[in-house]
Amino acid sequence: MRHLILISFLSFLTCAAIAQTRDSILVKNDSLVTTGVKVAGNDSLLALQKAKKQFSPRKASIRSAILPGWGQAYNKKYWKIPIVYGALGTTVAVFGFNITQYRRISFAYRALVNKDTAALGRVDADLLPFIRANASNDLRNYRNEYRKNIDYSVLVFLLFWGLNVVDATVDAHLKGFDVSDDLSLKIKPGYNPGSNTTGISLVFDIHKGKPSSRGFN
Repeated sequence: MRHLILISFLSFLTCAAIAQTRDSILVKNDSLVTTGVKVAGNDSLLALQKAKKQFSPRKASIRSAILPGWGQAYNKKYWKIPIVYGALGTTVAVFGFNITQYRRISFAYRALVNKDTAALGRVDADLLPFIRANASNDLRNYRNEYRKNIDYSVLVFLLFWGLNVVDATVDAHLKGFDVSDDLSLKIKPGYNPGSNTTGISLVFDIHKGKPSSRGFN
């Protein structure tokens, strides 16, 4: 059962990583298209500011925290919603299986320890070998294994819920992130008052870059 939970967790992480990579590529392509058709140097900046106003990371986080997939819908990434519910649904199914097993084994264990003849007659057939062998310790250990699996499935469910919030938040941030070629990197002289020395500094400006001034100045 732990292996199933681990596989589900790794699958979700893989899907999330692929999704973020795809989103980054799409954002870059959109930015490049915007740069190619703009008629003024401030068009790209205005587009980014509009995206930041339209897609708020805070709103995306709150929506995903309240209802999984709501943040993805807010970011207009509807194709991610089945991934979110697939991951959460798997952990819910695993939790249901574990708690069912725990209850039936607990019933058999109590019946064996208390020597309840009436209850022993209602023990599931696959647990009867424990009853015939009077293996109460083995039955208790068997029950405790499922108790641990219940805890693991709850933790993984909460982890998936948290990843759903993180994914929506990152998506909203990427909406307003400038990944176009309209960036600038400059070398400027600088003065450090702490050490009373002068030198040079690299200035990476993602807002004031111009298409005609690239590279080192």
